[in-house]
Amino acid sequence: MELYQVPAGSLDAWIAEHLQPSEEFQLQVKDTVRRICDFLKETCFDDIKVFKTVKGGSAGKGTALKNNSDADLVLFLSCFSSYRDQMENRVAVLDTIKQNVDMEVSQPKEKGTFPRSLSITIQLKRRWASIEVDVLPAYNALGLVTPGIKPSPQVYEDLIRARAGPGEFCTSFTELQRDFVKCHPAKLKNLLRLVKHWYKEVRCPALPQSVIPPSPTLAPSHALPALGLPLGTQRNIQWEHHRAWAKNLLCVRSPVILDPANPTGTLGQGKSWDLLAREAAKCRDQLCCRNGLAPICCWDVQPARPMQVMVKQLSGVSLALRLSPSITIWEIKEALECEWGISPYTQRLALQEPGLGNQLLLDDQSLESHGIFYDTTVLMFTTEPQEMEIFVKDHNSRTIPYGVRASDTVLSLKKKIEGRTGVSASQQRLTFNSKELQDDYTLAHYRIQSKSTVFLLLRLRGG
Repeated sequence: MELYQVPAGSLDAWIAEHLQPSEEFQLQVKDTVRRICDFLKETCFDDIKVFKTVKGGSAGKGTALKNNSDADLVLFLSCFSSYRDQMENRVAVLDTIKQNVDMEVSQPKEKGTFPRSLSITIQLKRRWASIEVDVLPAYNALGLVTPGIKPSPQVYEDLIRARAGPGEFCTSFTELQRDFVKCHPAKLKNLLRLVKHWYKEVRCPALPQSVIPPSPTLAPSHALPALGLPLGTQRNIQWEHHRAWAKNLLCVRSPVILDPANPTGTLGQGKSWDLLAREAAKCRDQLCCRNGLAPICCWDVQPARPMQVMVKQLSGVSLALRLSPSITIWEIKEALECEWGISPYTQRLALQEPGLGNQLLLDDQSLESHGIFYDTTVLMFTTEPQEMEIFVKDHNSRTIPYGVRASDTVLSLKKKIEGRTGVSASQQRLTFNSKELQDDYTLAHYRIQSKSTVFLLLRLRGG
């Protein structure tokens, strides 16, 4: 692949020469889209009003590849008064366009039973080339879009109630999707171009024909741009108040790539993400990703934005913490111990979910593993230290679980091990976090928690 021969320091120039569309080509695309818009607004329909037309896809976002002649044109029509209307009447609208347009028209290949768009092909005047524009009729769910102002929650409540397939009505949110990318600097848009080009190059040779499944072989290309964007940016996520819906999405098997404008637009459903990851690992070893012998420095991108967790005691005392979704519940308990002096072994943290009661949070799991990725309130109450399960791994790599309490001494654990294995307590050496455990101390002294692994070694006889 030519890309793999490009030095990392020359990537910007290579992208400009090989991937960025020329100004002439962009003007031709703009003129083509304008001509189709004029036809659709002025000539095509007798009793249907065109509220607005929006250029979407990579052409609208400013991430198109050189000589990539595809553009999306989303058509917001008066005949659609709901998401259901769009689903039921879209085919009739497409038929009307097909009958009235005096241009080359084709039906794109789609997975669903009913078509969602028409492809209109226009021959360019200045050279022997053509441009394809996909026309997509859509329900004007957002109305007037004002930059910086989030849509009404009702828009998303209606969308979720429509119970359509993933991303079925994503065209209704084209303006938000476009603006989400368009506001980012040129450097990031060029990264998206580079990722798309790389994907096109590796997609075909990555899988031999014998193992290509009938569905898409690699992860869908429309999901890839989402991987390069800081999705955790507060101002760009349009549907954060629909936490229950998003929480269910985050419980599915990874990868989870969500459309920032549309909570039903899950983009990570394609097959063979493992193959894509394998190809990406190969790419990291190429000249384009290295500075001499060392890999180039990664961008310092925060995996997820911090959120505020309000912890409340039954007495009414509360504490606000700014936390990463990846923090474990045990780490939160240790932070609370520093503030309130309450042992983490006596703390119980529970998430208060409306209609679901209190959901107990497990020490060895993170906030995100509990589906918590938004500002929330957690209830803390205190109890006697509860029995917990730990593991003891011996010199033969055999692991045995034991039920213990934090107040148990190391000697009492040794006696339990003796009862299960027959190894005398006096012959046992227990270590945790590379420290040998002393008989008289408690497990809490060594910060042994639920699911911790303690290592068992045998003392040398006579020594």
